[in-house]
Order: sequence, then structure tokens, then C-alpha cells
Amino acid sequence: MSGQERELELRRSLRDDFLAYAPTCLMIRTKAGALVPFTLNKAQQHVHERLEQQRKEKGYVRALILKGRQMGISTYVSGRFYWRISHTFGFRAFILTHLDTASANLFDIAKTYHNNCPKLVQPATGSANAKELSFPALNSGYKVATAGSAEVGRSETIQMFHASEVGFWPHADRHAAGIEQAIAEAEGTEDIRESTANGIGNAWHSMWQRAERGESEFIAIFLPWFWHDEYRKTPPEDWKPEGAWAEYQSLYDLDVEQVYWAFVKNRQLAAVAGGSPDEPCPKFKQEYPATAAEAFQTSGDSFIEPEDVMRARKNITAGYGPVVLGVDPARGGGDQTGLIDRQGRKLGSHICKLINSGDLMATAAEVQRIAKEINAAKVVIDTTGLGAGLYDRLRELIGSTVEAVNFGEKAFEPDRYRNRRAEMWDKMREWLGDKAGVDIPDDDSLHKDLCAPTRGPGATHFDSSSRLVLEPKDKIKERLGSSPDLGDASALTFAIELSDEMESSDWDSYASGGNWLGA
Repeated sequence: MSGQERELELRRSLRDDFLAYAPTCLMIRTKAGALVPFTLNKAQQHVHERLEQQRKEKGYVRALILKGRQMGISTYVSGRFYWRISHTFGFRAFILTHLDTASANLFDIAKTYHNNCPKLVQPATGSANAKELSFPALNSGYKVATAGSAEVGRSETIQMFHASEVGFWPHADRHAAGIEQAIAEAEGTEDIRESTANGIGNAWHSMWQRAERGESEFIAIFLPWFWHDEYRKTPPEDWKPEGAWAEYQSLYDLDVEQVYWAFVKNRQLAAVAGGSPDEPCPKFKQEYPATAAEAFQTSGDSFIEPEDVMRARKNITAGYGPVVLGVDPARGGGDQTGLIDRQGRKLGSHICKLINSGDLMATAAEVQRIAKEINAAKVVIDTTGLGAGLYDRLRELIGSTVEAVNFGEKAFEPDRYRNRRAEMWDKMREWLGDKAGVDIPDDDSLHKDLCAPTRGPGATHFDSSSRLVLEPKDKIKERLGSSPDLGDASALTFAIELSDEMESSDWDSYASGGNWLGA
């Protein structure tokens, strides 16, 4: 074989096999600043195998990657895309991140790959600036942007799309819809979206749920923290995991260096964010999840703490006292009527459901049936908009058992709350945070709605009079694509204090099975 033939064979092998190409042609910078060949770690290898399997089966790649912190996935995707566009005519890669600094970091990785790529396979460079790298001979290129404007990326024609930290994009749903229109429907195209979790109910969580259920063309790839080679630490000779840490080690089949690393990291995070060093704290599970469910359920900047919701999901408490049914009527546009009951320290002890019906009479009949079935002492309805009609009909059906609440009306404590909705949600927040223990259904949909209102500018905040202002329903719907129907229904169960309101004779009748709904 001649030298020219050997060179051609080498070019082909590097073009067709990323596992051969990466350590031969790509250089990465270590945390210490040294340049070393790119050798894939375990997490990166797993992602590569899944993507290549899909590319072989489908002819394209559509993938969501849920991960812990700093597992090298952006480094892998950047290398993969450089490999593809430097060997394919007419392919353009577009990288969208959540922060300008992240965009700059990812572009620096791409430039490091290009600047240190062997001349044998390095494409000739055209324009090269802070956001773009082009290869004119191939009519291909590499461009980065930040997900600030909701319109960014819509005008692009893209074959390779890398979405980084999607869970933290300000307009994730709009970006996703726009990018999907920009990506060519052709063989060889790739759409890879990766992120750590940022709470339940946002666009990233919705994408992940659809992928897990097989309802989209994306495959769902989860990477537990212990797949990262660097997350291990040699323990002292006399150290061994005990209690919850011994169970954690057994559950995930960790070696002693892995569980000691987790123990030390957990102590650091618990000292800053709260939690016990004797068991994996919520912040550790958010940053370094062992399962996909754990990642979403313990993360986010919610008005109600996700860990309080998670704790309540796992509690078992008997319901005692009068039953109050909260009803948040649907207002159209994809919303549904939320129904949930509360009996003392137990939420959803009898009912937790959504009704998807545009027929007001049918909804009223269903609420009447449920209220009678669970022997509700009160049925509390938000009478804003459509709710007024439902309230009127239920008054005809079950009388004074029905209680009207307008979310926008004056709070009982007007010096503390902007309106009744903020007041009821705050009472519910305090109830969920009660360390004595409360019990709610172990349900992701309810969890999502309870954690839907967030804190910060434009969301939940305090006004100039130091009154609590809850994030408006329309803002939540704009951000998440739906209103927190079960969350609002749950809050309505805190509108009244039945134990203070009911006469002793009434309570005796209720407790003995008396019918509070009339005939």
C-alpha cells in the first residue's frame, strides 16, 4: 500500500469512527489548563452509543440528555459536531445556551478543537469571530448564540443543533418550536438537547416526560452522577458508610470511594443550602441526581420548596376532621378543572383529578357527584370568570355547602397579601413546610402544579407595601404552557377554617356520617 493510499485509509477511518477520531484529532483543556487528547469518559461513551444507535436506526439523531453537574456532555457534543461538520458538505451547526458566558465557553471548546486539529483533517477556515467559525470549501460552519430573545435561531437553516442547559432558558418552549422548524428534515441531521433539571412543570420537564413516554421523536438519556469517573474520593481508613449512606451505597451499587465522595459533597451542600449530612440532602440530589425523577423533584426556584412537596409525597398520615373540596374551574385554552380535597393533614385523601370538559352543566354534575361521594363539608370554588356560573349552578344543586372565593379579592390579612390567591397559597406553603408531617398524593402532576409559581422578577415577589404578590396565572401559563389547576384547587382548601366555623352539633352529625349535601 502506497503512502497516499495509507493516508486515504486513515482519513476514512477518522471520518467514520468518532471513537478513533476524538483521541487522535481533538484536544481538550483540563481544569489545570493543560491540553490533552480527548478520551471519552463513561458517561460520554454511553451517550455516544445511544446516539450512534439512533443514527443507525433512524438516519438522524434526536436526543434529550438529563445529567448532573459537569459530566462533560457539552464537551462531547461540541466534539461530535466539529467532527461531523468538518467532514460533511453543507452542514451547519448551531449551539444555543442559557448564558453569554456559557456560549463563550462552548465556542472556546470548538476553537480549541479546530486550532489543534491535525492538518491532515483540519478544514480551511473562512470567517472566524467571537460567535462563528466557517469552512467555505465545505460550505459548513459552527455558530453559537444565547437564548435571550424568543426569536433567536428562527432564521437559521440548521443541520446540527446543540441546546445546552435548556431547563434554564427564559423562552424554552418558543425556542424549541422555532428551532424545530429551522432544522432540516434530512438524513444525518442532529438535534441534541441537554440540561440539568430545573424543577417540575417547565418546558424542559415537559420535553423529558414526552420522550420518556415515547410520545416524541426524541430519545431520553439519563446520566447518574456516579457514571462520572472524577466523582470519587479515597476515604480515611476508619470511615465506612452508615445509616442512610449505607442504604444509598447498596441501592446504587457504589464502591466506597464513590459513596465517600457523595458523603463529603453532601456535607458541603447541606452546610450552605440546608439539609442533613447524615443522608442525601435535596441540594445534593438536585445537583447530582441518581435517577431522573430525583433530578426533577428536588430542583427549581419555586415559591413552595420542592423538598417539602417531596417529603409530603412520601409521608403517610391519616385524614381527620371535615373534608373540604377545592374546585378550580377551567377557563379554556387547554386548561382543565382541578378538583382535590383536604382532610386535616391529608391532601387528596379522596380525590385528586382534572376534568377536561367545556360543558358547564356536566362539570357541575360531576362536582356534585364527587362532593356527595366524599361527604364534603364544604365545596370551595374560585368564582373568577367561568367559576361564577359553576358556583351558581352548584348552589342550586347542593345549597350552602358551596363556598365562593374570588382569587383577586381583598385578603383577610391585607397588610401581608395582595389578594386572596396569594394568601391561600402562602397558607398552603406553610402547611407543606410543617415538619410535623403532612400527606399528599405521590403524583408528578400535583407536584408540578404545587411548584409552578416561582420567585423573582416578574414572578412571586413583595410589592412596595411589603405584601406578598403571587406569580399571576397567565404568566405561569405563558411559561409552562398550562395553568396550575391542581395547585389552585389545593390552595382553595385553605380558604376557610372549618373546625372554627362548624357548631359542635354540626360536627357530631358530620363525624357520624351525616349528609352535608342535603337531599
